Amino acid sequence: MDFNLNMNQFSTKPESVPLEQNKTYDVLIIGGGPAAMTAAVYCIRKGLDTGLITQSFGGQVAESAGIENFMGYKYIEGLDLVAKFKDQIQQFEIAVREGYVAKSMHPGKPHQVILENGENYQAKTLIIATGKSPRRLNAPGEKEFQGRGVAYCATCDAPFYKGKKTAVIGGGNSGMEAAIDLAKVAEKVTLIQRNDRLRADDIVIKRAKSYSNFEILFNHQIKSIQGNQKVESLELINTVNHQTTQFPLDGVFIEIGLKPNTDFVKNVLKLNEYGEIIVDCACRTSEPGIFAAGDVTTVTFKQIIIAAGEGAKAALTASDFLLKTE
Repeated sequence: MDFNLNMNQFSTKPESVPLEQNKTYDVLIIGGGPAAMTAAVYCIRKGLDTGLITQSFGGQVAESAGIENFMGYKYIEGLDLVAKFKDQIQQFEIAVREGYVAKSMHPGKPHQVILENGENYQAKTLIIATGKSPRRLNAPGEKEFQGRGVAYCATCDAPFYKGKKTAVIGGGNSGMEAAIDLAKVAEKVTLIQRNDRLRADDIVIKRAKSYSNFEILFNHQIKSIQGNQKVESLELINTVNHQTTQFPLDGVFIEIGLKPNTDFVKNVLKLNEYGEIIVDCACRTSEPGIFAAGDVTTVTFKQIIIAAGEGAKAALTASDFLLKTE
């Protein structure tokens, strides 16, 4: 490992190089969201031979219609922030493999990561920053109107629905908390629940019901999401009498949970009951030399700025680990 900085790494010309299978990197970063990209910047600035594996860049940020709580920007669209992140890491000479997800991981000296297409990459340390994926309804129109009236994060997008009519899908705590966030700004919030009861805690339900612009529509589920350039209505079906109705609105928040992208590490690293990677305050996992950062971990609060900070922390911890073990 060479800790002497190569000034060619800091070229202003955006570039990346292919990730090599017959090479052992100082660190491999798995993921393409804020935690992964921030970790990449910090690793390279530490002089580490760095590679990054991701199916695509952006993570959940790319699915946000707009962002107002990332320092330095009063407002920026999700895809624009992803582009800026990507431009920043491409100013360095970083090895990238894009287009495939990790299928399995084998700890050792070196650690190995196998992709779904069979490619095998290895490194002295790993940083897992694969984030979480929203659980989808898979309703017609959901994918087409994502970012144009279909949202998955009330914390991120609720302010954009000030004075508008909205709906929340999901009767658990996440759905109820999203409804509370929306009720503070929206004209009306309707929580749509497919059966006749809620799964959320009583205290959260009482808080939501304290808002006069909040209502619950039981025994209904979405049949399709409709509109032209943006969401204009939901086609709902009554789960009791099977009748369909049109429900006009400006936006719908899908809050049926998030799934940590940890399938490829579940037999290697310790996970909590929700499938998140258990980490300590320095992003260390249960396996020496393997670190994790961002929404995929047990760190409280899943926010862009927190994920980025955790990515920086994981990179610095990995660098320190290499200094002490080489």
